[in-house]
Amino acid sequence: MKAVTLIGIGDDGCAGLTARAANAVAAAQVLVGGERHLAFFPQFVGERVVLKDKLGEALDRVARLAEENQVAILASGDPLFFGVGALVIKRIGAAHVEILPAPSSVQQAFARVGMKWDDAAFLSLHGRSRDGLLARLRRLGKVAILTDDESSPRWIASQLLAHGQTGWSAWVCERLGGPDERVRRFTVEELAACADVGALNVLILQRDGEWRAPPAISFLHEDEFAKRMPKKGLITKREARLVSLAMLQLRASSVMWDIGAGSGSVAIEASMLAAEGSVYAIEVDPEGVEICRDNVRTHAADNVRVIAGRAPEVLAELPDPDAIFVGGSKGSMAEIVDVALARLKPGGRLVVNAVTLDNVGEIYKCLRERDREPEVIMLNVSRAEPLARYMRWEAQNPIHIFAVTR
Repeated sequence: MKAVTLIGIGDDGCAGLTARAANAVAAAQVLVGGERHLAFFPQFVGERVVLKDKLGEALDRVARLAEENQVAILASGDPLFFGVGALVIKRIGAAHVEILPAPSSVQQAFARVGMKWDDAAFLSLHGRSRDGLLARLRRLGKVAILTDDESSPRWIASQLLAHGQTGWSAWVCERLGGPDERVRRFTVEELAACADVGALNVLILQRDGEWRAPPAISFLHEDEFAKRMPKKGLITKREARLVSLAMLQLRASSVMWDIGAGSGSVAIEASMLAAEGSVYAIEVDPEGVEICRDNVRTHAADNVRVIAGRAPEVLAELPDPDAIFVGGSKGSMAEIVDVALARLKPGGRLVVNAVTLDNVGEIYKCLRERDREPEVIMLNVSRAEPLARYMRWEAQNPIHIFAVTR
């Protein structure tokens, strides 16, 4: 027998344990777990270690005890599924830990609902940041969410409702396996108004009706964004946006700054590519700030943070980025580039769009003076537009796209 046995347990306590798991508890000199789990074993006479706050210190103590004692650690469901299992193995070593999993709460939830789950995704908000939840849900048709008191099913439903994302059915599965187990189905509107959900729950969300995942690259037309309206609107056109996003080399977890965000179109489409990351849209014009915020709400881009202020001054408090897009500098291009090259993570990308000849010369000179040889693309785009019974070409403003890697 290994020094540590990590045992999955449900809300039915001892009754749900296999004979092997029960024997491991009986053979242990030390029993470890949360207060709720330890309460299932009032007859245990050995040493008890409660896992609560300061988990690292508690596991250090467990590791010391395991040198001379048989240790049993109790954890909810499958300890390796959003559980304490990974931390136990990291601290004690896989060679010294035997794992006896129970059905996870997610398995039990889908079983109670009677729904297949091999096509589902899984998210945990339990003790984790809830920022960007809607961005992650955007590409999912079926998902199980582990919640907590702050990120409750009611809060999740209220976020969906506030962003017009009501095309879901929801099941809240509470206290699974326990004597007061409860499973209920809701609409988004009903769940947002429900105030009696217990703390121990799994939330299942499934799209209503036929649903197709959105394209990996959205390629949104500029008419899908609110914008200031001199001429045709101050907004990065979709073709330039697409090329710029490709040159930023975003990953799912990227942190990005969009400096001179304007309408927020680049930030919003970047947030869809970096759904597990975060995007900071920096805009100095008060009207632009409000328009950007409106577009973030409209597109449910809840991993975009709109920062009102002038760059580079407002950049100091932001986390170091993996990518920076500059759509406007308000005359501070050199200062912005200095901050960008200093703050970008190694391998990070700086991409700058320039429309006027003045800006083209300024950014090229700025980068060369800092011993950076940029990639440069001049993009000329024409779109077909109707003319009576015919089609004609309408040219967009040419745009220069500069990119450098730190």
